[in-house]
Amino acid sequence: MKNSIIKNGLLGGIVVSIVMLGMTFYMKANPECEPSMVIGFASMFLAFIFVILGIKQQREANNGVISFGKAFVTGLLISLTISTIYVIVWLIVYYNFFPDFIDQYSAMVLKNTKPEEIASKTAEMNQMKEWYKSPVMIILLTYMEILPIGILVSLIGAFILKKK
Repeated sequence: MKNSIIKNGLLGGIVVSIVMLGMTFYMKANPECEPSMVIGFASMFLAFIFVILGIKQQREANNGVISFGKAFVTGLLISLTISTIYVIVWLIVYYNFFPDFIDQYSAMVLKNTKPEEIASKTAEMNQMKEWYKSPVMIILLTYMEILPIGILVSLIGAFILKKK
């Protein structure tokens, strides 16, 4: 089980991190262009295909039988591995290559905000800037980007692949 979790977690983490790196460096090189959230979330779903594969591999290792609970735990551990790799890569990129990310991101968001929403969006961006002063908050915010998708995929995968 550990081998399947580690292998699938690493592969999924590599997939999502490569796309994140590409989008981040594109944003850094082109501050006037907004990166595609569709591409970002699509890469997360693509990475979480490894959750499904890992659950299926675990089922096959157990002679075609896996309970919902065991399938969910397997998927959750793979999701946690993928998410942790994503967070670690983001921390490396942020602190070493893109320390002004939050300022550039805030400027881009405010530039694309409707005039009637500018006050609330400015307050939201100021809150994010405050959060980004703490490494713990950066870690939590980054986990909140990806881990909920992993939990959802783990639940769906466990439900579909469970077999008594």
